[in-house]
Amino acid sequence: MRILERYMIKSVISIFLACILFFIFLYIIVDIFNHLDEIIKEKTKLSTLIDYYLTYIPIIFVQITPLAYLVAVIFSLGNLNRHNEIIAMRSAGLSILQISRTLIFLSILLSLTVFLVNEKFVPSSTQILETLKTDIRKDTKGKELKEFINFCMYGSKNRLFFINKLSLRENTMQGITILQHDENQNIIKKIVAKKGVWEDGIWSFYGVFTYNFDEDGQIKGELNYNQEEIMDISESPQDFIRQRQNPQSMNIKQLQSYILKLSKSSVKAVARNLKVDLYNRYLSPFNTLVITILGISFALRIRSRLTALSSLGISLGMGFLYYVINAISLAMGKVGILTSWLSASLAHILFLSIGIYLLIHL
Repeated sequence: MRILERYMIKSVISIFLACILFFIFLYIIVDIFNHLDEIIKEKTKLSTLIDYYLTYIPIIFVQITPLAYLVAVIFSLGNLNRHNEIIAMRSAGLSILQISRTLIFLSILLSLTVFLVNEKFVPSSTQILETLKTDIRKDTKGKELKEFINFCMYGSKNRLFFINKLSLRENTMQGITILQHDENQNIIKKIVAKKGVWEDGIWSFYGVFTYNFDEDGQIKGELNYNQEEIMDISESPQDFIRQRQNPQSMNIKQLQSYILKLSKSSVKAVARNLKVDLYNRYLSPFNTLVITILGISFALRIRSRLTALSSLGISLGMGFLYYVINAISLAMGKVGILTSWLSASLAHILFLSIGIYLLIHL
């Protein structure tokens, strides 16, 4: 490794680490103040808060790494440019690619690190956070909140449950849809009920519609309706909460399996949404690479303090625009306007192309 590369790496890494620590501290402080009234009201223990924010660190790291590295790159290259060191490098025969390749290589390493953290640590952190939130969010009598809205879970006997509202206080659930699959994940039965009541270890459903399906996925026989029906469901209300499916708490393999189950059911819109999330899970770690290339193209134009501030502002503005367009693209994919893959990759392709174009024309 050349002296120049070591010099640039040392400069960027030191600023990047300082930004990471500062942003994590700022993130936690802002979050605490946003929930300060709730924390005081519920008399949350200090140990619980410490556990909560320590568990939150991998999620914060994934979110702030692109911005932290962008700031590090802009300030490092800006400092070199203000002291005419970039001009000296160009005079020595170095191309823009040779000057910036070390920073791009570091951004790729960071992207892979973010992908690893997002895959290995964020799902487990999300699960732990759900448990800790239950400890933090107490009612005035110190009891845990007992109502849960709009969630799904995959239960025993290849059954996929969609529940609008579940109350652990009353042991009831409302707005119930159950999709039962065979061993090949083909849907064979659909149960829709208005309400379910858990009593003495038995589920009683009310306003129950039952549909049976053949091998081709077509409804067979007549629609069966019962005002009240005892259901052969072994899961208790507590089991539903423990087993509910949260895509953020799944790794890629689990999410792929979950999407496969949904794709063979009648909830294809949900499966489409999750496919967008899956492709975004693959591509979002490379936000660091995309906005780094954008940042380099602006940072290399810095000549003075005023230009440095304007370049920093433009780079941050482009980064913000990148996230806005990515959010719009993902939303368009979830409503079916764009394909799942295109919606997850559109912003990356667009802004990576812009960044490469600006670098070429420096």
